[in-house]
Amino acid sequence: MGALFTGNGIAHSILLFAVVIALGLYLAKFKVKGVSIGSTWILFVGIILSHFGLRSNPIVLSFMKDFGLILFVFSIGLQVGPGFFSAFKKDGVKLNLLSTALVLLAVIVTVAIHFITKESIFTMTGVMSGAVTNTPGLGAAQQTLSDSGVAGVSPTTLASAYAVAYPIGVLGVIFLLILSKSLFKIDLDHEREALDKEQDTGDTARRMHCQVSNPAIYGKTLKEIVADMGDRFVVSRILHDGKITTPGPQTVFHEGDKLLIVTDHKDVDTVRIIFGEEVPLHQEDWNRMDSHMVPRKLTITNTSLTGKHLYQLGFRKKYNVTVTRVIRSGIELVARPGLILQMGDSIIVVGTEEDIEAASKVVGNKPERLSHPNLVPIFFGIALGVIFGSLPIAIPGIPQPVKLGLAGGPLIIAILLGYFGPRLKITTYTTTSANMMLREIGISFFMAAVGLDAGKTFVSSITAGGYWWILYGALITLIPIATIILLSRLVFKLNFYEICGLVSGGTTDPAVLSFAQNLYGTDYASINYATVYPLTMFLRVLVAQLMILLAL
Repeated sequence: MGALFTGNGIAHSILLFAVVIALGLYLAKFKVKGVSIGSTWILFVGIILSHFGLRSNPIVLSFMKDFGLILFVFSIGLQVGPGFFSAFKKDGVKLNLLSTALVLLAVIVTVAIHFITKESIFTMTGVMSGAVTNTPGLGAAQQTLSDSGVAGVSPTTLASAYAVAYPIGVLGVIFLLILSKSLFKIDLDHEREALDKEQDTGDTARRMHCQVSNPAIYGKTLKEIVADMGDRFVVSRILHDGKITTPGPQTVFHEGDKLLIVTDHKDVDTVRIIFGEEVPLHQEDWNRMDSHMVPRKLTITNTSLTGKHLYQLGFRKKYNVTVTRVIRSGIELVARPGLILQMGDSIIVVGTEEDIEAASKVVGNKPERLSHPNLVPIFFGIALGVIFGSLPIAIPGIPQPVKLGLAGGPLIIAILLGYFGPRLKITTYTTTSANMMLREIGISFFMAAVGLDAGKTFVSSITAGGYWWILYGALITLIPIATIILLSRLVFKLNFYEICGLVSGGTTDPAVLSFAQNLYGTDYASINYATVYPLTMFLRVLVAQLMILLAL
């Protein structure tokens, strides 16, 4: 039994990881003035146990660190993938410019400390990698140093400097986020509502009850009316002479007809101009006036529908039902004919019970199927991500190519799968709980491995003069982050959740993202994290290698 705690076998490593993660997550439950550092406790528990001699098998340690990070970033990529490019179009350029500035500021502070203190640039590269919590950057710098064959400089020195600076790199960012929340008097509910409202200005659905009062459309058919409007609204039902019907292309509109219309928030005024002002009717009024026409929610569980356009299903023509809205990830979208459907979408249809029953057989409508995750795309995506991250990227003027690594590659592939998967008829749907499970397991493995690895030299590095590295790391962490937070809020007017995502992605720090999500109770930060993470990861790896190459 004692060998389990003192040995170097697989069973010992598994036991050690389980203990570190369990203790870390238990400590994460305790809060000081309502604040907890969450899963970051796993890192410190790992450091403590490793310092007192509980060490993992090196091969297992390396595997857990890399595989945990892959699981974490891949689950993030799948989650934010469907909305990634739309978010990038709107704020992505601004966010990536800020994250690039964050990377350059860290380099400037690092080089300034090197010239002021005469500390080795090799050591400072390790300190910088720890201060910005970028493990791939450390690995790239170590590999570049080893390949250079410089005598008297060991890659282990970089790792020790990294280990000493890493904790302050995590805690410093968390401290600044907490401080900025207090400094700017952030109202989390207000910030969340602002983002919700911002999303509602796009394709989110808005139900309207209008009375036809525009003489220009009297006697015209729906087909004639919408000819110049594209698919900007859906007329769900029409009340004419006391009779309710679902209008088709040849339905004629008359003065005084009452309409139930679904459109975008941004097109509300346009609908009023075309048809007439809104009248005090509600969904319940329509249901009461015609008990034969009922609304129902159907869930798409038929995998063959993934990637199909809504119009291809022909609901109105084949089943005499009208699709008014599509619900995706809790957001109601207008049922545009060109909307590409995904596994897990819900559609709101209006029709008779018999017609809706026929339509439900086509879409599947068996929500219990969604509890079974689609593992093939996940592992296939991870395989592609590892290959992509391992590809050398040659940059003119740089003697050695750089790589995105085991974090950047899988993240980019996951984003692409999440966005293009449905269009390529690849089912990438996973339930929220399944995605969260992958994410939490991944970050737990990663933090435990980093802690167990850093604990071996943590205290000895500090006592041997490495305590200065703590100060250097703090400066490299705090000065750039504080500058970017101030610019983001005061100049660029970013939402607090956007700042959380920007900072955690700009430092490539999954622990900070996990902290922000757990403490502030939203996944909004993940979108901005994934928006800046790929470019930031590339730049962090690049500058770490450049600093070594330029110092040779």
